[in-house]
Amino acid sequence: MKDLMEIFKSKHRLNLGLDRVDVEKAWMTELGPAIKNYTEKVSFRNETLTVHLNSSTLREELSYGKSKIIERLNESLGREVIQKIVLR
Repeated sequence: MKDLMEIFKSKHRLNLGLDRVDVEKAWMTELGPAIKNYTEKVSFRNETLTVHLNSSTLREELSYGKSKIIERLNESLGREVIQKIVLR
């Protein structure tokens, strides 16, 4: 069944849209409610996750652990989807 879903998604070019939804959902769930409260917007395009935060202190703190965040989110997604994070 999983193979059929993969074939269907690739045939109908759904992978990009589904990845976008999955990445945004992973950000909100994996980083917890405290980070979620400071998140204004999350977008994903071309293997880059862009997150708009309303706290400059949190943005600075998260910037030190970008590689760890990428690793955690990709692990949650089950594959290497995110290559770069941009915090704004």
